Amino acid sequence: MAQLKTNARSTTEEALMDAAERLLVQVGHAGITTRRLAETAGVNHGLVHYYFGSNENLLIRTLERFTERLVTRQRALYAGGAPFLEKWRMAMSYLVDEDVTYEKIWLELQALGWNDRALQDRLRRVNAEWRGVLTEAFAEPHRELGIEMPLDALVSLVMTFNQGIAIERLGGIETGHAALLEWIDRWLSS
Repeated sequence: MAQLKTNARSTTEEALMDAAERLLVQVGHAGITTRRLAETAGVNHGLVHYYFGSNENLLIRTLERFTERLVTRQRALYAGGAPFLEKWRMAMSYLVDEDVTYEKIWLELQALGWNDRALQDRLRRVNAEWRGVLTEAFAEPHRELGIEMPLDALVSLVMTFNQGIAIERLGGIETGHAALLEWIDRWLSS
């Protein structure tokens, strides 16, 4: 009986996070209500607060779940035996060729966190996880390429570069992105 309750809870939590993911992309955090989350998930609206305590906790848990999947993918990519240039190209294809679902979720919640310290703490943990992945991935190429800036500065540059591209893509702007990526590719190849 306890296992059935655990499975039902897990199924409901997953349904709510799936709904939150879709709604963050479709209407943004400002358009999300408890009732809308529950309706989209096909559950009673009281379960949002029962399982997550608040809409914000549900939204952040949704971001954390999504991040876990992507971090696992990125760690596997950078741990592979391919040359760094091939890994870079694959990572950049994820950035510019995939849909903007993750970027929209991340940026929606960053905006929500601008005025919420508790939310900022959780967002910082997600950011730190990405920084960890990139710090590991760039440590060897940083040495091999003789990049003079400190490794943490390089990681910050790559993260803000990626975020800048994401923000522009969300606004329908892609001007210069391909040229910039081609220039970086040539520089890495030389």
